[in-house]
Amino acid sequence: MNKKLLYSIVLSGAIRYLLLISKYSQSIKDHVEVSTPLNSFKRLKEGVFLYDNGIDPYIGDIFHQNPIVLKSASFLMGTVGEYVSLIFIILDLLTAVFIFYGTRGICKKNYNKQKLEKSSYAEGTEEIQFNESDTNDVPFYCALAYLFNPYSILNCVGTTTTVWSNVILSIMVYALSKRWKLLCLFFLGLETQINFYPFILIVPIALAFSENSKSKNLSRLMTILLFAGIFGGQNYISYMIMGSWKFIDSTFGFIIHCRDLTPNIGLFWYFFTEMFDHFRQLFLYTFQLNTTILYLVPLTLTFKESPEFLLTILLSLITIFSSYPCVGAIAFYMSLIPLWKRVSPFMSHNFIVMTTFLVTSILGPTVYHLWMYANSANANFYFGVTLVFSTSQIFLLTDLCFAYLKRKFCLSHGVSFDKTMKLSLE
Repeated sequence: MNKKLLYSIVLSGAIRYLLLISKYSQSIKDHVEVSTPLNSFKRLKEGVFLYDNGIDPYIGDIFHQNPIVLKSASFLMGTVGEYVSLIFIILDLLTAVFIFYGTRGICKKNYNKQKLEKSSYAEGTEEIQFNESDTNDVPFYCALAYLFNPYSILNCVGTTTTVWSNVILSIMVYALSKRWKLLCLFFLGLETQINFYPFILIVPIALAFSENSKSKNLSRLMTILLFAGIFGGQNYISYMIMGSWKFIDSTFGFIIHCRDLTPNIGLFWYFFTEMFDHFRQLFLYTFQLNTTILYLVPLTLTFKESPEFLLTILLSLITIFSSYPCVGAIAFYMSLIPLWKRVSPFMSHNFIVMTTFLVTSILGPTVYHLWMYANSANANFYFGVTLVFSTSQIFLLTDLCFAYLKRKFCLSHGVSFDKTMKLSLE
C-alpha cells in the first residue's frame, strides 16, 4: 500500500476516534444532517433490541433497515458490545482503501483506452489527456477526498448505517474496476436492499461489463437478469430471517412513500409537509421518478462511452434527490470526483459551488438550532438553506457534465492554453 495513503488512514482514523470519544459525539449523532430515520444508529439499536427479544421490529414505525442489516447488527452488538463504534471507524477507513484501489483500476482502464484512441486526438491536447502518473496520483486524491471530507468524518462519528452503505458501494466500485461481475452485482443488490435507489446503477454497470463483449446487447441483458436474480435471492434471505414479507413495506415502502417527514438536507420533507393530501400521491411519484429513471435515458445516451463517469453522475443524483439524504452519502460521491481530474480545467463554477457548500454547511445547523431550540426562526429558514445546498450540488454536477463534454470535443478539435490557463477552442 502507498505509504502516504497509510499515514493518511492512520491520521484520519485518529481524528474519527478523538471526535467519537469527545463531548461533541452525541451532538453529532443527533444532528439531522447526519442522522435520518433511515440510517439512525438509535433506531438500529432499537430494532436489534426488539429482534433479540422475539418482537418483530417492523410492526411499529421505528425500524426501517433491511433484515440482513438487522441480523448483521445483532451479531455485531452481541459480539463486540460497546466497541461497536470502533467497527464503524474500521469500516469507514476500509471504504477509503477500496476507493483507492477501485479508482486506480478505473484510471488504468481510461489510460489504456486513451492509448488506443490517441491517433484520433488533435495536436496540442496533451494537457487534457490522461497520463501515466494519473494512475497513482488520482486514486490517492480520491482516497484523501473521502478520508478528510468533513461529511464522511461526521457520518462516521455519528455511527450511521450510511458507513455500511459507503463500504458496500466502495467494494462495488472496486469489483467493477476488476470486472468481477458476480461480486459487483452482489454488493449492488445489497446496497439496493438498504437504500432502494441504487438499482439504477445497474445501467452503467451493464454497460461496463459489455465493453469487451462481441454481443453487447445480449451481455447487457444477461447482466440485468443476473442482478434481478441476485436481488431476488437477497430478498428471499431477508424473508427467511424474518419469516414474513412485512419488512418490504417497512423498508422499500417507507422510502418510496416518505412516511416520516423529519427535517433533513433533502427536498421531500418540507414539500410534503405543506402538500394537500389529495395531491400527495401525484407529487410523491413525480419526485420518485425524478430520483430514479427521469434522467437515466438521456444521461445513458450521452455518456454511454464512459460507464464509470455515468455511474458517478447517477450516484450523485440519487444522493441529492433521495427521500432521506445525509452528508455521509454526499461524501462518497464527492470522493469519486477527483477521478475526473483532466475534466477540471473546463469547469467554470468551482468557486461558487465550494463557497456555497461552505456557507450552507455552516448555516444549516445554525438555523436548525434557531428553529428548534431558540424559537427565533421557522421551517422556512432551514428549508431555504437546504434548498441552496441541494442547488449547489446540482451546479457541481451540471458543471462536471458540461466540462466532460467540452473536453471530449476539444480532444477531437483542439484546444489552446494561454498563460492564465484559460481555455479557448481553436
